[in-house]
Amino acid sequence: MELNNTILVTGAAGFIGSNFVLEWLRSEQAKVITLDKLTYAGNLRNLASIAGNPRHEFVRGDICDEQLVADLLKSHCPRAIVHFAAESHVDRSIKSPAEFVHTNVQGTLNLLQKSHQFWLELPEQQRTNFRFLHVSTDEVYGSLGPEETAFTEQTPYAPNSPYAASKASSDHLVRAWHHTYGFPTVTTNCSNNYGPYQFPEKLIPLILLNALEGKPLPIYGDGMNIRDWLYVEDHCEGIRMALATGRPGETYNIGGNNERTNLEVVTSICDLLDELLPDAKIGHRRNLMTYVNDRPGHDRRYAIDASKIQKELGWTSRTRFDHGIRKTVEWYLANMEWVDEVRSGAYHEWLQLNYRER
Repeated sequence: MELNNTILVTGAAGFIGSNFVLEWLRSEQAKVITLDKLTYAGNLRNLASIAGNPRHEFVRGDICDEQLVADLLKSHCPRAIVHFAAESHVDRSIKSPAEFVHTNVQGTLNLLQKSHQFWLELPEQQRTNFRFLHVSTDEVYGSLGPEETAFTEQTPYAPNSPYAASKASSDHLVRAWHHTYGFPTVTTNCSNNYGPYQFPEKLIPLILLNALEGKPLPIYGDGMNIRDWLYVEDHCEGIRMALATGRPGETYNIGGNNERTNLEVVTSICDLLDELLPDAKIGHRRNLMTYVNDRPGHDRRYAIDASKIQKELGWTSRTRFDHGIRKTVEWYLANMEWVDEVRSGAYHEWLQLNYRER
């Protein structure tokens, strides 16, 4: 058994996963096998532009399915797994934590076990060419105070939500498989992503679409929670570099160096829409901002120190927030058919469940 010039991407119909696959096929030569369960946040329309590409094959399935994962590895012999598949919305994790543990912990465990077994069956000289890249989040590090230095790869884990705890657990499993079994893993921890194809329960598309329709713009607490915003295409480039030249067993933080309060993000979207698509009936969209009860355990600030990946691999974020948010708003305005499809009845039911009590 020998490795093929193929990679397996899990969670490939989701927001970041689909952006990664699209960029990969533009930039690389390896074939891509995409695996996605197609839950509420997975959308095949994200991959519609590559439906006929001979270097792409989509498989619908669950990363917790042991036989499916084993069969995919045996039949395609990929040289790498890029693992995006995860439940990722903090509010949903507060309502349904068991689903997050099942997918994020049990699913990652299954991938590790099956890919490790596959790796052991490779000829010894080929094992050094295989990689398991695990995509994680800065939320595993907890919350920063206003004057604290940014998260580094040495920051102790302190997850504060069921989502963050499940991702921290998966990170620890990936680390253990390297240190115990010598399995060639690489982990990346990113800051808040934004850009095309993001499911509209997250802050930026939620605010954007509500503002378009003149609906209230819900802002948790005082709106002063700070996040480091990373344009998704920059993130995907960082992952490709970590996969290509990252050292096995290492973790690389990928951040945008764009700290903004939630209030700053919301007002920037309002102002862009007033510029690009003014509506006399709605008026100034900042007037739609509505403060609601804060999320339980809401982390105050995240910030990423990405100096390690910059020094070792040469990656740095290239998109300033003001440029990236304009591109994002313009993409949604140009793709309202995609928006209408993903905002199904189940999506509206979720909004009612999450915001009704606030």
